[in-house]
Amino acid sequence: MEGEVIGPGPYRATKLWNETIKLFRGGMPVRRHWAHFRCYDWSFSGSEAVDYLHQLLRSNSNFGPEVTRYQTLQLLKKFFKAHVIEDVKGRYGTEDFEDGGQLYRFPTMSPLKTLPTRPLVRDSRDLPRLIRWDDYEELPLQENVAPSKSAVLASDLWNKRHSVAIGDVNECKLIRRKEVTQKQVDHIWKTMTVTHLQKVLGLKTLDGVLNPVHVNGRHIVHNVFSVNKTGIVVLENKSEDMPYWVVSAMKCLANWPNSNDSKQPLYPSFERDVLRTIVDYFQRLKEPLLTFHLYEVFVSILGLLQEKDTATEALQISCLLLPPPNRRRLQLLLRLMARVCHNPLLPPLNDTIATHTLMVHLFSPCVLGSADDMDLDELLATKLVTFMMEHHNNIFHVNRKLRCQVEEHLSHLKRAQIKYVGSDTDFSSSPAFCKHISKVDSEEQKVIGTQIPLQQLLEGLIADKELTVKDKRKRLKQFQKSYPEVYRNRFPTEESKAAVIPEKSSRFRPPLTFLKKPLQPFQRSWSFRA
Repeated sequence: MEGEVIGPGPYRATKLWNETIKLFRGGMPVRRHWAHFRCYDWSFSGSEAVDYLHQLLRSNSNFGPEVTRYQTLQLLKKFFKAHVIEDVKGRYGTEDFEDGGQLYRFPTMSPLKTLPTRPLVRDSRDLPRLIRWDDYEELPLQENVAPSKSAVLASDLWNKRHSVAIGDVNECKLIRRKEVTQKQVDHIWKTMTVTHLQKVLGLKTLDGVLNPVHVNGRHIVHNVFSVNKTGIVVLENKSEDMPYWVVSAMKCLANWPNSNDSKQPLYPSFERDVLRTIVDYFQRLKEPLLTFHLYEVFVSILGLLQEKDTATEALQISCLLLPPPNRRRLQLLLRLMARVCHNPLLPPLNDTIATHTLMVHLFSPCVLGSADDMDLDELLATKLVTFMMEHHNNIFHVNRKLRCQVEEHLSHLKRAQIKYVGSDTDFSSSPAFCKHISKVDSEEQKVIGTQIPLQQLLEGLIADKELTVKDKRKRLKQFQKSYPEVYRNRFPTEESKAAVIPEKSSRFRPPLTFLKKPLQPFQRSWSFRA
């Protein structure tokens, strides 16, 4: 049904299943075969099917060259049971597919599976909200210290720099967020990690890929910070760790032949028994190391493996979501596999299969798998585990970009800031938010926000009784020169100016006749006596 929530992992795996069937049916050579004195047109033998499908899978970017002939045979057996193919007599499912001369054909009906419908895209408000700076508390004043009075900035130096004084500074106080709790830190790591993962995967939504409910922020924080010098997770509860005998066996095989932990006498095929002990432990786990809930996340990364850097970053983020015991086991296992594959002193661990292929084949089902037992699990796991084994050193480094983003956000939350009483930054009266406004409104607010303080300053100058008439007239003239628009609005006419600013008195004006007399004769009549 539309909008139905599906279980972890079936969508992409089903899509790959259908694509593989289309490629196989469209390219498999069919011809006339004879069997038991009968002619069968449009048929193919079991061995021909294995040969063709094996080559097809090895050349496909979704699977790769690590696919073995044995895995190809197992997939054809699944095809046979799912009625993708049938024998020439129309039988399927009841018998086993054979890699030999037995003849098969394609049925006329379509064997494709119906793709599960992904859930409807959730509203972005359903996602965890990132903790912001809005919640704050006032920093307590120190005891026995009187609150400081507002300072009056009216010095001559200030006037020279700014033309006029702005008056008293509004009362202000320091505010900060309430103490950030560990639970809030976990939530921030969870939110930013999931967001970063979605961005790396290039998805518009994580619906059908990852349910945030299954992400534990405490696990992420533990995987980032609770590690030893080599970057391996250290568990607080030792009972969650691997048994000592498994760790000892892994060290023995990883450090072969220089293991110090193995005190048992060596015998022929000893190393194979050690490997069998390790395999037995991991195959008995209740679920794969990458967990059922994260199956679709890691399957989605398969499409990125051709872009090494992008795939590595996606795996770095995804592996942070693992429970710490799983991350520790996975890291130790991949490191063991890499060392075994590159150890020339280690005897062959199998008589017919190369060591690299053997390690991938044995441990892939222990790493990736779906709770729904998807048909391509084994092939998908082979592809992913091969890549993870080759790049395990980089995959288990904490992503630097993510860590910087989280640390910057936490630092911002803990930073104290200044709040002016009655200002727009008074979060106690209204929450902080941004609102888009038009360019016209923006210009209007800019003008209003600039003119109002200037008008107040002009009125303060006019009402200042401590200034002499001469100083007041001088400063008003400076104000008129600096802010002609504000000055003109206040004094639109000479009458309005005269009503506020007193004119110069006429009694101080020298007579015009005096100013017109020449000064030269007067200066010549002046003399000094010794």
